[in-house]
Amino acid sequence: MPNFYCTREQVKRAAAISGSNRDEEVDSLIEAASREIERLTHTFFIPKTQTRTFRWPPRQSSESYVLWLDQWLLSVTTLQTKAQDTSPTTISSSDYFTEPNNPSVDGVQHFDRIEIDQSSTAAFEAGDTSQRSISVAGSWGYSNDTKSTGTVASGLDSDATATTFVCSDSSLIDVGDTLLIDSEQIFVSGRSNAALGSTLVNDASITSDMADNSITVDGSHGLVAGEVILLDSEKLLITAVATNVLSVTRAYDSSILAAHANDTAVHTYRTLTIERGINGTTAATHADATAISKYAPPKDIERLTRAIVISTGKQESSGWGNTIGGDAGAQSVSASALERMKKHTVDQFYRIREGAI
Repeated sequence: MPNFYCTREQVKRAAAISGSNRDEEVDSLIEAASREIERLTHTFFIPKTQTRTFRWPPRQSSESYVLWLDQWLLSVTTLQTKAQDTSPTTISSSDYFTEPNNPSVDGVQHFDRIEIDQSSTAAFEAGDTSQRSISVAGSWGYSNDTKSTGTVASGLDSDATATTFVCSDSSLIDVGDTLLIDSEQIFVSGRSNAALGSTLVNDASITSDMADNSITVDGSHGLVAGEVILLDSEKLLITAVATNVLSVTRAYDSSILAAHANDTAVHTYRTLTIERGINGTTAATHADATAISKYAPPKDIERLTRAIVISTGKQESSGWGNTIGGDAGAQSVSASALERMKKHTVDQFYRIREGAI
């Protein structure tokens, strides 16, 4: 399933999809769109910890001190020559350069080759066979850009096999995000609600009226704008917080508008279902209050992923016909805008496969 280049919530907002009955379909479409983008660009946009191997000497003509790579390289952990031999030679980081030395036009620093420092005595060498003679262990991908997304609130401080945990701020994390906690990458595959400690409604009455959109809760609640809360079976989107008064959108996500009594428990969707140790990282324990970051693919990649998902979903719902909808609401289907978006993305992000594995 990992990695997604946009999230379930982003697609649902863009396509005006409410409720949970289409969540599985949306996730499947995001996964397919993300893999399509990787095939189109020969690039992945969330870093992976891998050991990649290369032929030496390469089939194509090349300078003897240059190793061209088949994927963007972000950093090197170990570089070895004669890697297939029983005693491979490790090349010191002081004896090679990762190139180009300058960031790309969008400020991303990634590398397409490794060059031996010609002032050193190091060299790339074939082992018993030219196949897989060079191994490069490190972090690979277009970029490792991340955004801060709060902290661990519980659940990962004692067990590296835990498959759920509680985050401190659900407004910052969506289903489909890849998180970085310490050195472990974690994929968010779902979320559920739980009572927010002893936080209760502190309102004489909340009526079943969409205009009744200001709700008072107990102080020291920690809720923030952008989070969804659950009162009884009604979801409410918090749009603003003023101390312990919440401005909310009622009956959110197709939930049923209802009245709520004083002292109703406030539930939040901070409990995340996760896949541990993805992309070559290792599951580990993480103390409470450990910082969480999430990977941020380029905006153009995120936008194209959403566009492919929404277009494919509409096409499937129409039986792959030439129109979407019926009667007066029918619309003709044109793929030209999406194809232009794909071409723009390929032109910008296409990675030539220069390395010979």
